[in-house]
Amino acid sequence: MLEQLLTSFVATAAFAILFNVPKGTLLQCGFVGMLGWMLYVLFLQVPVNPIMATLIASFIVTLTSQIFAKIYKTPVIVFSVSGIIPLVPGGLAYDAMRNVVENQYDLAVQLAAKAFMLSGAIAIGLVFSEVINHVIRKTSKP
Repeated sequence: MLEQLLTSFVATAAFAILFNVPKGTLLQCGFVGMLGWMLYVLFLQVPVNPIMATLIASFIVTLTSQIFAKIYKTPVIVFSVSGIIPLVPGGLAYDAMRNVVENQYDLAVQLAAKAFMLSGAIAIGLVFSEVINHVIRKTSKP
């Protein structure tokens, strides 16, 4: 588990460098990605459906990103885009395309559908957290 956390931290920070985030936020970006991956892995051990685990982890990633954005006076997207990277099902999408090339269409469709659902769970988690944040800000104003 420690190896996975370290790898997710480094991968997230590396993508943050690619995305040109401010240098002072690299550690925070890495932490957000590591937190998301840790939650995903922990929910899979409970066991929770991988799609639900991805949804919850992406929700927490966005929530943490919003908190860091307020603390460090930086746009939310700086933390959320790089923080969501460990959850992206790139390997699954690659396997789906490889099976298409190898004419194994039944397996390719299954893998592509799973990658699509995981991607949708990431999007729903991001949007859901933003909506809740917006509702809280609207209700807290006098």
